[in-house]
Amino acid sequence: MRHSSRGLAMAAVLLLFGTSAVSAQHPQTRKGFWIGFGLGYGSYGISCDGCSGLGRESSYTGHLRMGGTLSPHLLLGGEIDGWSKSESGSTLSAGNVTLNASYYPQPAGGFFLNGGIGLSRVEASGGGSSSGETGPGVTVGAGYDLRVGTNVSVTPLASWVWGHPTDGLSHNFYQFGVGVTFH
Repeated sequence: MRHSSRGLAMAAVLLLFGTSAVSAQHPQTRKGFWIGFGLGYGSYGISCDGCSGLGRESSYTGHLRMGGTLSPHLLLGGEIDGWSKSESGSTLSAGNVTLNASYYPQPAGGFFLNGGIGLSRVEASGGGSSSGETGPGVTVGAGYDLRVGTNVSVTPLASWVWGHPTDGLSHNFYQFGVGVTFH
């Protein structure tokens, strides 16, 4: 166990240095249309009137982001974030569709903060039937574009996705993922 932890740590350091060297060869530029997508893992929680003792569930997440560049500091677009888990013939899915803004504090750097408002949905299905609700939602997060080509970045990110699909019900999930962004 100790050797595998060291191996993972060394691989992470080498990846970081390798990506830094590649990033230096391809400077950060943002203009025009951009699109990004990726996968990750997240923890989902739900709260409702009259329910107690509900724990969090972990499963896979995904995201799709696209839009246009307003300035080297600011990107505006749409974002879809989703979480889903299937178990014993039943599936629980949650997600947000938001109008999203990404802010880069340093235009030459890759770090960004993002946030959006829009719609949130939760849906449960199983046994041949499904039920879902839709309401307001918010997504906030941060990430880093690691430039690996002239117009391509590997983008690790972390987000918090919240929604209030119906009266008496709210849900959220944290997602940690890695994506690819085309600038």
